[in-house]
Amino acid sequence: MPLRVLYLDMNSFFASVEQQLRPELRGRPVAVAAIDVDSTCCIAASCEAKQCGIRTGTPVWQARKIKSLHVIEARPDVYVRYHSRIVKAVESCLPVHGVHSIDELSCRLGSRETDPDVAVKLAHRVKQAIRDQVGSYLSCSIGLAPNRFLAKVAADSQKPDGLVTMIEPNVRHVLHRLKLDDLPGIGPRMLHRLNSRGVTTVAQLCELSESQMRDLWGGIVGQRWWHWLRGHDLPEVPTRRSTVGHSHVLPPPLRTEPGARAVLIRMIHKIGARLRRMHYWAGCMEVYVSFTFREEGWSGSVALGQCQDTQTMIEAFHVLWRGRPRCERPTQVAVTLYDLVASRSTTPPLFPVAQRRLNLARTMDRLNDKFGPDTIYFGGMHGMIEAAPTRIAFNHIPEVMHEPGYDGRSVSIRDERGSRCSRTRVTRM
Repeated sequence: MPLRVLYLDMNSFFASVEQQLRPELRGRPVAVAAIDVDSTCCIAASCEAKQCGIRTGTPVWQARKIKSLHVIEARPDVYVRYHSRIVKAVESCLPVHGVHSIDELSCRLGSRETDPDVAVKLAHRVKQAIRDQVGSYLSCSIGLAPNRFLAKVAADSQKPDGLVTMIEPNVRHVLHRLKLDDLPGIGPRMLHRLNSRGVTTVAQLCELSESQMRDLWGGIVGQRWWHWLRGHDLPEVPTRRSTVGHSHVLPPPLRTEPGARAVLIRMIHKIGARLRRMHYWAGCMEVYVSFTFREEGWSGSVALGQCQDTQTMIEAFHVLWRGRPRCERPTQVAVTLYDLVASRSTTPPLFPVAQRRLNLARTMDRLNDKFGPDTIYFGGMHGMIEAAPTRIAFNHIPEVMHEPGYDGRSVSIRDERGSRCSRTRVTRM
């Protein structure tokens, strides 16, 4: 089994970026939260914080019990800039084949790089390139293996700053010392299914036949697992996007019906633009609201046909909003588009009104791309520009605009005179 893949996973990425930018935080426990309120949870923790028991998902109120802990509000645009710089640093050593999240990527090894000694030296060069070109306080774990699955397992098996080569005869040694849920793709439900079938260790999993694994996973995925665990380098299977959405915990001043409504419209703007960038059309939209004094939240869904324009989504939202519970205090809102169809599999609108709406949406996208986010928007979200700010889902990297004179990315946009661009409202058609 020759080495074919180098998998890189940044260690405590968000927290390490903060420590890189703020030397006073180095060597101290740092937790990053989406917003700096006790009711939210930590989305990242530094190596020092992890030693204190802080993990992703730890409630902020609980984390604050550690007196030496610093809780930092997330700065997504900064992390995206650093992500771009990391990709550039890695590509100074070898081409990046796939970006799998904000802090993970993989590279295919060339024919001269499959020798273990050569591959290990290359991995050390990648680590040094990140330190030299991005920041000395940023570290990564790297896995080298015959396929991407095993390379990721190798990278995950030694943190921080690890370097693990998974090739015969040590493949089984590395795998067998892991727990089943250490393997990517085995969550609580799959772990329960495996245990109920008598599979409680990775060694037992590796001994299963191809047909047994296919039966366990209920299809072709199990067959692929059988090949992955044996180092076979299978072709990548193209993925299909099933939903696109956005959720937001409302700050106290916006925990009102008008506040929740305006934030939801703001979120529809964002996911509408994302949908068009992805070249998808949505068939349905769901809106969700949770309330302070209600055990269960409220949700409603509406069919959109095949929709890609923001105005139609907003009008559908207004229909749903009439059915909301009244006189309740909203605390969290979410919008999800589903039944997605790729543009190549759909027919553009035939009726003039639908065509004008789609042209308007695309024109707004072009203006916002050129002059900065929210330069132009529908009036229903006026006053909510700063609400529902950009958040990073680890498998989705937000796009930000280039700023002249900056090596990286930024959302700060200036015109030719150097003045910050103004924002413009659009009234309904």
